[in-house]
Amino acid sequence: MSRPASGALRVLRTRTADLADPVGIDDPAPRLSWQLAADRRGARQVAFQIRAASAPNLLLSGRPDLWDTGRVGGPQQRVAYAGRRLGSRARVHWQVRAWGGPGGAGPWSAPAHFELGLLHRDDWSASWITHPRWAAGGEPEEALPLFAVDFTVTRPVAQARLYVTGVGVCVTTINGRPVTDAVLEPPNTDFAQRVVYTTAGVTALIRQGPNTIGVELGPGIAHVLRVPGRYTKFTGTRAVPAALVQLELSFPDGTRTRVVSDTTWRTTAGPTLLSHWYGGEDHDARRELPGWDTPAFDRSAWHRVAVVERPRVRLAARACPPIRAVAELPTREVLRPGPGILVFDLGTNVAGWPVLDVDLAAGTVLRVRPGEQLGPDGRVLQDDESTGAPIVDTYVTRAGRQRWHPRFTYHGFRYLEVTGLPDDAGPARVRALVLRAANDPVGGLHTSHPLINKIHDIVDRAVQSNMFSVLTDCPHREKLCWLEETHLVFDAVARGYDVAAYYRELAHNMADAQTGSGLVPSTAPEYVVFADRFRDDPNWGGAIIMVPWLLYREYGDLETARRLFPHMQRYLRHLATRSVRDTLDHGLGDWLATDGSTPVAVAATWGYHRAAATLSRIAGALGGLDAEARRYRDLAGRIARAFQDRFFDPGSAGYGSGSQACDAFALDLDVVPARLREATLGRLIAAIRAADDHLTVGEIALPPVLRTLAGAGRHDVVYRLLTQTTPPSYGHQVLAGATSLAEAWDGPARGLSQNHFMLGAIAGWLGRCLGGVDQARGSVGYRRLVIAPVIPGELRSMAYRTRIPYGDVRVEWLRQDDRLTLDVTVPVGATATVRVPTAGGRAAVCDDDDLRPVSTTTAAARYRVGAGRWSFETEDAAVFALPPA
Repeated sequence: MSRPASGALRVLRTRTADLADPVGIDDPAPRLSWQLAADRRGARQVAFQIRAASAPNLLLSGRPDLWDTGRVGGPQQRVAYAGRRLGSRARVHWQVRAWGGPGGAGPWSAPAHFELGLLHRDDWSASWITHPRWAAGGEPEEALPLFAVDFTVTRPVAQARLYVTGVGVCVTTINGRPVTDAVLEPPNTDFAQRVVYTTAGVTALIRQGPNTIGVELGPGIAHVLRVPGRYTKFTGTRAVPAALVQLELSFPDGTRTRVVSDTTWRTTAGPTLLSHWYGGEDHDARRELPGWDTPAFDRSAWHRVAVVERPRVRLAARACPPIRAVAELPTREVLRPGPGILVFDLGTNVAGWPVLDVDLAAGTVLRVRPGEQLGPDGRVLQDDESTGAPIVDTYVTRAGRQRWHPRFTYHGFRYLEVTGLPDDAGPARVRALVLRAANDPVGGLHTSHPLINKIHDIVDRAVQSNMFSVLTDCPHREKLCWLEETHLVFDAVARGYDVAAYYRELAHNMADAQTGSGLVPSTAPEYVVFADRFRDDPNWGGAIIMVPWLLYREYGDLETARRLFPHMQRYLRHLATRSVRDTLDHGLGDWLATDGSTPVAVAATWGYHRAAATLSRIAGALGGLDAEARRYRDLAGRIARAFQDRFFDPGSAGYGSGSQACDAFALDLDVVPARLREATLGRLIAAIRAADDHLTVGEIALPPVLRTLAGAGRHDVVYRLLTQTTPPSYGHQVLAGATSLAEAWDGPARGLSQNHFMLGAIAGWLGRCLGGVDQARGSVGYRRLVIAPVIPGELRSMAYRTRIPYGDVRVEWLRQDDRLTLDVTVPVGATATVRVPTAGGRAAVCDDDDLRPVSTTTAAARYRVGAGRWSFETEDAAVFALPPA
């Protein structure tokens, strides 16, 4: 056996379809990727080898029976599986190793694996089951239903796989134990067209002898009714609540048997009296049936289930991480605003479940009202503009110690108002389980300025609170995926979490929601059809073009763009049908701007141009689509000229109404003539200064403003905006007590949602400019990094990290004793151009004496480096020092 070369490349992290060892995917040729480490700086991969086998022993003994690439030259670290053709249920074990030069290969990676799900409709023999009254168009009379079936296993099981999904929310057990730690399953999709199923490895749950599968079923967002006394955003049914269950047992002799949902299952009313996706959940613990989902339970009095036919629905395998409980928060303080009323302050505005931990007399009624703010009377504040109202969970106790939380819905809250507890109840009686999609955290920022840290934190908290199975705008009042945030605030999500797989699923939902006319509605899935201006706006529907482009630029994923390219073309044709002389006049405009003068047409035409220009770039990246790329490039050119002709005012030399947003849109569109560009930029900056260093823009113009200022090197203006503490500003929200970003600029002072990330575009500046991590023009997946941190005079230190497809990137700097130290970490697979600020052209010093700058100016020296950790030192030199206000 050959030994790894000294200093050879080591594989750190392997992924299949951007997931760690996924079980039950439906892509038979998934992308395999890996990250590398090396002991020496400048290391790079020059070749790789992948081997794959149907069993671990074959892989580890060097007998790959599925695929062996041999030594393949090149730097690629993302390769599609191209071995033996795979079918449903196939399990593939694989390894990779890499060469870093002419010497020997590095060691093989630890074995990774992936497993396919059920690829074909005839792989399924299960039937959709539901409660008879749901099947008949009514509602269960007493409570949400329980479903169960018994089965017997007569011999040892080699492997057990459970394929399960539902319409609504399913909680599935085998022999009384959960089959997975995922919650609020399945993920939200259209439900009428496509439903996502989960594949769970349940071998450890199967016993030789009697066994039971149990399912509890709630309506979720698929079946939303109007309930007296409960808030709802909308009412409607995409499909009746139902469950689909298929358990496959494999035995050592290669035979297999199934247990499926069918008419042999039985149902009865459970303890959950009501679950409403918006209005809350009611549970009577006295109705619980201990052991109902175990073999010993007597179900002779239960009723037959109903079977419903769903021939048109597509079953898709889970392709991104599920929702999980990621933290448990204790109560910080118990407030007592009135007799019998306790308010539990969790200290942080989160999304998840309130948790009761009590020991009370049976029949005690506890009412829990979640909320983000307190009213003047000290009680939880709920209203239709903020969280929606009324929202309440009700729990009726059984005897003894008990712990309960909702399971078929979730809430956004910092405070929990509880009635029914003893007046002296302590903080341990109420906690919170924080939920979110389990996308891996990959980023962080810390500076010497506490306000900047807190601004970063409140944006991140709002992202977490809305990162569920879809990317919602708020975790209470709407719980809908409004599409503009998916791309306009992309950096706030992708710089903090690995969302390569998650965003592909969002794109699937957009394609599913597209109408026959090509319209992509503003929300996807589209559970409710809004009025035209709320339904059809290019900055919302344009996400079907922007999201695949961002997946390509950020992660090197071109497959999503290739698959959705026809959808993008249909959408652009739809916009063309609504355009007049290549401009658009419909939509929501610059939503929630404090200056309402910006014409809707300015924002809409900017979005139209962005869609056309991006689709041209996508066509170019896909290759073989020169005519299409040229067509969309020409369209973008016509839109730009039309924008200039329609909105430029020669008299004032300004655009539109003259608002900050109008000038920012024009500059970002790059339609301003060169002779006027400096003056237009100056007018934008003057307007910001005239507003006492505040923005008057809404969520659509915010990214163009920040991008324009940064592109012009006016980081001083952005920094003033960032550190402003009077309203409207980020800093004002922090000082007003916000622990998550609010929907409106004035945050807690205005009665809207306090957990909205749509104004979180500042995260892009924090990561790309203050953190200093960007990629070169034309680079894909950060293959060619640009490290150029902005260094404000007020700051003494900064540490930033994020993860790119090749690994973690870190940038840290410290100003001390009139010296600036800059440390940069570049992963194997990427290179970086590092900009080191210098004072008056004085040289910087690198810890590698042989490294010389590739260019120098009076302000900076630029170095080109490969993988590794690099340290630079220079005389203290801020990129900008703020003059007195």
